[in-house]
Amino acid sequence: MEWDVVTLSRIQFAATVAFHYLYPPLSIGLGVMLVIFESLWLRTNNPLFHQLARFWTRVFALTFALGVATGIVMEFEFGTNWANYSRFVGDVFGSALAAEGIFAFFLESGFLAVLLFGWDKVKRSTHFFATLMVCLGAHFSAIWIVVANSWMQTPAGFHIVDTPMGPRAEITDFWAMVLNPSSLHRLSHVICGCWQAGAFLVVSVGAWYLLKRVHLDFARACIKYGLTFGLVASLLQLVTGHISAEGVARNQPAKLAAFEGLFETRPRAPLYLLGWVNEEQRKVHGIAIPGLLSWLVHGDVNQPVTGLDQFPEEDWPPVNRSFQFYHLMVAIGFAMIAIAAVGSWHAWRGTLMDRRWLLWLLVLSVLGPQIANQAGWFAAEIGRQPWIVYGIMRTAEGVSPNLKAETVLASLILFTVVYLLLFAVFLYLLNEKIQKGPDAEDLIPSGKLALPMRPDKT
Repeated sequence: MEWDVVTLSRIQFAATVAFHYLYPPLSIGLGVMLVIFESLWLRTNNPLFHQLARFWTRVFALTFALGVATGIVMEFEFGTNWANYSRFVGDVFGSALAAEGIFAFFLESGFLAVLLFGWDKVKRSTHFFATLMVCLGAHFSAIWIVVANSWMQTPAGFHIVDTPMGPRAEITDFWAMVLNPSSLHRLSHVICGCWQAGAFLVVSVGAWYLLKRVHLDFARACIKYGLTFGLVASLLQLVTGHISAEGVARNQPAKLAAFEGLFETRPRAPLYLLGWVNEEQRKVHGIAIPGLLSWLVHGDVNQPVTGLDQFPEEDWPPVNRSFQFYHLMVAIGFAMIAIAAVGSWHAWRGTLMDRRWLLWLLVLSVLGPQIANQAGWFAAEIGRQPWIVYGIMRTAEGVSPNLKAETVLASLILFTVVYLLLFAVFLYLLNEKIQKGPDAEDLIPSGKLALPMRPDKT
């Protein structure tokens, strides 16, 4: 089987992004957990919260380092693989990436040293401020990346000018570009997924410790606060997901039709719970609820939902792949709500130790947000095809000229090997930190930071 340059470049960029996107959600979610634990330490002076904050700061540093290392590669690929695209959107995309570097990366990395090494060297309030800034910087990074990607989905605030090198998109209204029709609801959906990733990592480690009967107070606190935050994030994810889907119905109806396997425009459009799309027969074989898609989109089961028959077939996205990734994301989203609700109920009642099946489920729950985040991005990007900038530039038009398939294939293989090695290093270091567990000396703040301790009420 021969692979063309466009397909290989898409696979390479998808692999790069997918591997990179394992780490930023963890950093963003863990950043919020650090703020929670450190604020509780400041408010209660309970040494357990100091221990929690210090342990998870070390894990945060690991995810941050891998996120930075793996993210740099993507920017080079814009030039090596997608030069025509970069030339066309450089004015737009470059401004968003520059803002990410100035307002996000510098803020996050500037306070990172204080977060990591300033525990015994600065005031508690100063250290907490550094933690807040690192958390805020991580969120700013997500904001500008999502803005750039959302512009590709729903471009706004620009015009196209002719240049000697070909047409080029230039910004006419910066804030219209930033606040394009899909940016805010997509951003809220992405952030909630990041919160889930961090929260359920904390829960997973806590559940593992309970199964092993070690670090019990630490583990119970991880589970209680992690599940509470995870439940809030999961419920918000449901709300933001619905809002985002409404936006897709307005702005990218072909994508929504692919998500739901809707080939014909019709009232009482069904919502499939699961199924398989036969693209040749233009049918979906699965379990559906009649009229539910019409009701979710319009609030009226008798209102028609736009199907793929309203678009030229050459503009259709890959229907079955879009359908499967979208439904996988939704299914995991509902599963995380159930897991967080049941786990929170037993955690706060103190009955988790009697339910080993639930503890094992909580250990494995760390995989849920990661898989859902990946599936969501794959659905969004596959559903945008065949456009790299929706309705304006096709993906095949964005590749670099004179790029050879064998060159892309060789670099793809090499990147894959390097990424697998990096992932193995990440798992090794993370496992080492988890096996070591929290440091006992972190229970007592040292030096000038020491204050009288209140009783542990957790």
